[in-house]
Amino acid sequence: MNQIETYKIRPAGRHLITIGEDLIQDKYAAILELVKNSYDADSPDVEIRFKVNEDREKLIISIKDHGHGMTFSNVTEKWMVPSTNDKALRKKSPKGRIMQGRKGIGRYAANILGKSLLLETVHQGNKTTLFIEWEEFEKATFLDEVEILIDKYACKEEDGTTLTIEASKEDIVEWYEEMDKLRFELKKLIPPDAPLEEKSDFSIHLVLDNFYLEQGKEIPEEIKPYPILEFYDYKISGTILSNGQGKIQYVNQKARNTLVEDIEIDIGPTHCGKLVLDIRVYDRDKESIEQLIARGLKDDKTGQYLKNLETRQLLNSLNGVGVYRNGFRIRPLGDADFDWLRLNEQRVQNPSLKIGSNQAIGYVHIESEEKSGLEETSARDGLKDNKAYKQLKLVTCEIIAKLEEKRFLYRRNAGLSKPNKVVEKELEKLYDYSNLQKSVSSILKKSGLHDSTMDEISRIIEKEQNDKNAIVEDIKTTVAIYQGQATLGRIINVILHEGRRPLNYFTNQTPNLDFYVRKIRESFSEEALQKIVNLTSGFNDNSAIFVNLFNRLDPLAAKKRANRIEFNLKQAVLTASAVFEHEFKTNAIDIQLSGSENTTFNGWKQDFYTIFTNLIDNSVFWLIHTKSQIKKIEIIFHEEEGSWYIDYRDSGPGIEPDLLESGVIFDPEFTTKPQGTGTGLGLAIAGEAAQRNGLELIALHNTEGANFRLYPQKGEQDGKL
Repeated sequence: MNQIETYKIRPAGRHLITIGEDLIQDKYAAILELVKNSYDADSPDVEIRFKVNEDREKLIISIKDHGHGMTFSNVTEKWMVPSTNDKALRKKSPKGRIMQGRKGIGRYAANILGKSLLLETVHQGNKTTLFIEWEEFEKATFLDEVEILIDKYACKEEDGTTLTIEASKEDIVEWYEEMDKLRFELKKLIPPDAPLEEKSDFSIHLVLDNFYLEQGKEIPEEIKPYPILEFYDYKISGTILSNGQGKIQYVNQKARNTLVEDIEIDIGPTHCGKLVLDIRVYDRDKESIEQLIARGLKDDKTGQYLKNLETRQLLNSLNGVGVYRNGFRIRPLGDADFDWLRLNEQRVQNPSLKIGSNQAIGYVHIESEEKSGLEETSARDGLKDNKAYKQLKLVTCEIIAKLEEKRFLYRRNAGLSKPNKVVEKELEKLYDYSNLQKSVSSILKKSGLHDSTMDEISRIIEKEQNDKNAIVEDIKTTVAIYQGQATLGRIINVILHEGRRPLNYFTNQTPNLDFYVRKIRESFSEEALQKIVNLTSGFNDNSAIFVNLFNRLDPLAAKKRANRIEFNLKQAVLTASAVFEHEFKTNAIDIQLSGSENTTFNGWKQDFYTIFTNLIDNSVFWLIHTKSQIKKIEIIFHEEEGSWYIDYRDSGPGIEPDLLESGVIFDPEFTTKPQGTGTGLGLAIAGEAAQRNGLELIALHNTEGANFRLYPQKGEQDGKL
C-alpha cells in the first residue's frame, strides 16, 4: 500500500541574500531602491550618509527619512515578508504618492551594501528596532532557523525610519573611487522639468562624514537633477495622448533667429499610454561645440566656461534618453552606454539623416503599469520586453524622426551637410576636358607654336576625352542596372506575399501526390485516380500563379541594359503597376489610369518601370501605414500643345511643404518612414532614372496626398502624340 505524505516548501537560509544579490543590479541600484522606499513613506526628504570612523577601519552607510514610519506589525507582517505585494495593492501612499517599490524586494538591497543592518523606525510615539547580520542567513540551512531580535518601546522621537548599514574597510576604498558615480545616479534619478503631475516636494541629501580626509569632517550636498542643458541645438517636446493625438514643438536654436514650430500629431493608439517627451539634440562637430560654448555653456559646479574637450565630456556623460515614471528614472534606460532606442544602429545605416545616441539628452515620462502596460522587471534592470515596450520605442523613435527630418533640412539649406549629388551629372564631369583644352590652347598659342601643332594636340585631348566618355557611358549603364535591381529588392514583400500560398500548396500536397501514385501502382482504384487528378489540377493552378508573378517582375529583373526604344507610356505604367496587383486587392487600394492612350516616348523602358514602381511602392506603404479611409492612386496622362506630362497622385498623408520646397525628398537616404521600414533610396532612384531619359520628376503641393509630375526637360521632347 502506497503511503502519501505532505511536505511544506522551506526556503533556504540564504533566500534573502539571493533576493538582494541576484535581483538588485548593483550597489548604486541598492541605494536608489532605499531612497524610493523613503519616498513611498511620504517623507519630504531623505539623507544618505557615508561615515568613516576615526581609525578609518569601518564605513557606516545610513539612509534616514522623516516619513510616517512603521508600526511593530508593519515590520513583522510586511517588512519582514519577502516579495510582499502590500505596496502594489495600495498603489498610493497616504499622501497620494504613487508607490515606487511595488515589487517588495527593495528593502533587501541593504545586504549588498554591508554585512549588517539596523532598522529603526518610529510611528506615532512608538519605536521598533530590528538588527540583522546577513552571515546568519548564509549559515542557516532553512530560512525559518534564523532568529531576528525585534524590540519595541515608547519614545518622543519624530516619525521616520533610519537604516544603518555597517560596511568594511574595503568598501571605503570602493566608494571613495566611485562616489561621483553615485552622485551621478542620484542626479539622474529625478528628471529636470518634470510635468506638473510628476513634481513632488521630495529632496535628496548626500552627506560625506569624515569621508575625505583632505576636506574636513562633514560635506553636505543637496542632490539636484541635472538640468537639461539650455544650450541645445535642436529640441522636440510635447505630450502624446494614449490615442496617439497631441501637439509637439520643434525648436532650432542653431539658426541665427531661433526657429519654433508647432506640429500636430495623430499616429493612432500608442498602446503604451500617454507619453510626455522632451528630447534635445546636439551637433558634435568642432564648430557646433564652439557655438555651444559661445552661448554661455558653464560647469554647474565651478560656474566656469567650459572648453571644447570638457564640453564633449559633459555631453558624453549626460547623453541618453531616460524613461521616467512617477518622477523617478527607470534604470538603465537613459544611461549613456544603453542605447535602448538603437539610435546608433540607425545612424550607421543613414548617417546624413539620423542622430546617434551621444547626440541626444532627454526624457520620456510614462504612466503607471496599469495604464501603460509598461512593466518593470523584477531585477529592476529596465522594462519587460512586451508589446507596450516595443510600442514605446516605436513612438519615441517616430517623434525623434520628426526632429531628424527638420534638422536634416536645416543643415542642408545652411550648407552644413554634404550636398546631394546626382550620379549621372557627377560622371559627366569626370572626364570633361573642355576647360583643359582651352587652357592648353591658350598657353600654346602664347608660346608661338604652329597652328597645325596646336590642332594636333587638341585632337589628342579630344580623342582621350571621347575614349574616357565611352567608359563613363558603361558606368552609367551599370548604375542603371543596379538601380533597377535595387528597385526589385524594394518590392520583395510582393514576391513573398504572392508566392507564399502556391509554395505552401506544393510543399503540403507533394507528399499526398506521392502517396496516391504509390497506391494506384499497388492496386488501381477510381478513388485514387480522382485524387491524383484533383492534386495535379491544383499544381497546375498554383504554377500559373508563379508564372504570372514572374512575368510581372521580369521587366525589372533585366541583367543587361537594353537600347532606347519608342514605347507607349500608358502601357509601360500598366506593366509597372501590375507588380502590385495582390497589394491593391489585399488592402482595397483603388488604382486608376486615365488620359491619353497613345502617347509614346523614345527612351529606356526599364527606367520607366523603375520610376513608377518606386512611386507606387511608396504610396502602398503610406496608404496602409496611415490607415487612410480612402485608398486611391490616380495616374493621369496629359496631352498639351504638342507636349505631354504625367500626374501621379495618391490619397495618403502627403508631403510637408518645407520638404517639398527644398527638394530634400529626392536626396539619397532621406526618408520619413518609421524606423526600419525605409531606406531613403526610392525617390532618389526614381529621380535619377527620369534624368537619364531627359525627364524631370518633381513633387507638387497637394493637401489631399502625395502628388508627383513627370515631364520632358526643355529641349528633350521626344514624346509623340
